[in-house]
Amino acid sequence: MKLAFFGGKGGVGKTTCAAAAALRAADEGARVLLVSTDPAHSLGDALGRVLGPEPVKVGPLMAAELDADRALARWLRDRESGIRTVIERGTYFDREDIDRFLALAFPGVDELVGLVELARLARERPYDRVVVDTAPTGHMLRLLAMPDTLARLGEILDGMHEKHRFLASSLGGRYRADFADEVIAEIAEEAEGLRRLLAGDTTFTWVTLPEELPMRETADGIAALEALGIRADPVVVNRVWPAPDRACALCSPRVAAEARWREEARLRFADRIVLEVPATTAEPTGLAALRALAATVRHAVPAPATKAPPRDAPAGPMTPLPLPDTLRLVLFGGKGGVGKTTASAAEAIALATARPEARVLVLSTDPAHSLGDALGVPLGDDPRPVPGGPPNLVARELDATVGWKEQQARYRASLDELFGALFGNLDISFDRAVLEDLLDLAPPGIDEVLALVTILDALDGDAHDLVVVDTAPTGHTLRLLALPERVLEWVHALMSVLLKYRSVIGLGELAADLTSLARRLRGLVALLADPGRAAFVIVTRAAALPRLESERLAEALAMPVAAVLVNAVTEPACARCVAATREEASARAAQARLGPPTFVAPAMFPAPRGVAALRRYRKSWRRERAGRG
Repeated sequence: MKLAFFGGKGGVGKTTCAAAAALRAADEGARVLLVSTDPAHSLGDALGRVLGPEPVKVGPLMAAELDADRALARWLRDRESGIRTVIERGTYFDREDIDRFLALAFPGVDELVGLVELARLARERPYDRVVVDTAPTGHMLRLLAMPDTLARLGEILDGMHEKHRFLASSLGGRYRADFADEVIAEIAEEAEGLRRLLAGDTTFTWVTLPEELPMRETADGIAALEALGIRADPVVVNRVWPAPDRACALCSPRVAAEARWREEARLRFADRIVLEVPATTAEPTGLAALRALAATVRHAVPAPATKAPPRDAPAGPMTPLPLPDTLRLVLFGGKGGVGKTTASAAEAIALATARPEARVLVLSTDPAHSLGDALGVPLGDDPRPVPGGPPNLVARELDATVGWKEQQARYRASLDELFGALFGNLDISFDRAVLEDLLDLAPPGIDEVLALVTILDALDGDAHDLVVVDTAPTGHTLRLLALPERVLEWVHALMSVLLKYRSVIGLGELAADLTSLARRLRGLVALLADPGRAAFVIVTRAAALPRLESERLAEALAMPVAAVLVNAVTEPACARCVAATREEASARAAQARLGPPTFVAPAMFPAPRGVAALRRYRKSWRRERAGRG
């Protein structure tokens, strides 16, 4: 069986390319399973078929969209008894504590069980090829690293059980392995099996666009894959724009800008296959369109040099979004690749300019950051001024790795305080070792947890008056917004466990930290539900897949949606632009019916970079006319 992953930055066309490649392989006689591991699935949209977690026949292939919660429940069901026994024997947790923790839904479940579920589905039928449509870059890398995470989980459970083995040997003279040991061994074997699966007949196709931000992420993403021992080959440069039939204010600069990045891809990745896929006027959906797309794939060739005519800057006043004067938090979200980062950066500049007395922070919580690229300034984990921007604006890209290490240091210090007075007590020493092991296991979804804490810190006290958040793509943003109440449940559960130690060692700083976190979480829950202080702006594009995902996002959001921004709208000029405008009309009309005020932003090439360009881009936003389409 051949495992074929398709990955890349959000919005580059991974789903479409994966579906077209799978369909072509199936048409050629291969037995193919096509699977999406993205929590915000759009594979069914691309195929024109409703999909679920179990494979169904779609034309010549089988296809499925993973359900992470269902897959985790299945995985736990077969191991729950052994895991419960290990935890009961190795910690102070009782059955009620264990029930509470196992019942909590944590972020990162899709990464945790994604490979396990893929392996299960692949075993059910004799497939020749399993094609995998992955989540955007940061989360895809976490998925591929899960064999090591699963192995570490087995080691931690083994450490918990060592306490029971030692006591049993001390009392009975010899320890006899039982079903709990079997579960620990099974988890270790499963981790090794996943390593073998990835090391076997596996290919990784990296999909990108001939644009600056996707190309930058391509180089970083391929380097990260190679650090995991995975080679990305081929590289697919998707949606290459054809030359217009006449000078066009949109197409001519786009073709000129793309020529540079097409050549960059061809030369940078000369040691591997580089393919190009021409752009289509309408987004390919359905089997016929996907087959037609697969037939257009070509090997990269030197791009012709072209000159772009100057584009006039938008004239007239800026149209403000309907955001309240009392606003404290606004999140920009949507499908990957729709322009969330550019839109959030432009709006942050506009808000800081309009509210000079407010201290404004624009924050990226996407693990694959591009906020610094959009603003034209290197960013890190500390807020930095934006050169050329308003003096009251700072920007930050959350570094989840650094943040988790800082949290680990705090928790280790708390553990030292809690357990230090009991040095030499064997029973408590085992518990201490287990808790320290748990700190070494960075859980899946830690970037969402730290994003939540970062937003709390930014809004707490006098640091910032207004926070603008550039979020991760849809599925992970919905996880982030569901976190406050889930983490609050987790805090309460952990506090109840700590109370069991109170009579022996007291609670110390860790309990104080948890109490403070619970208080701030309750405040954030209230803030997110308050339309006077918090708002969400959905960013989308006038195409089928972004439109459908925007509709699902609007239905799933539990916080007020202030506006919908339809980005990169085509304005009629050349024959291709006229055709694209017609294709976009129905999507724009449907998006206008979502309910919140709808704004449109015209397509710009090259994409706006730096404060001056972002100001011009922001001035181009206009309120959508009622009844359009």
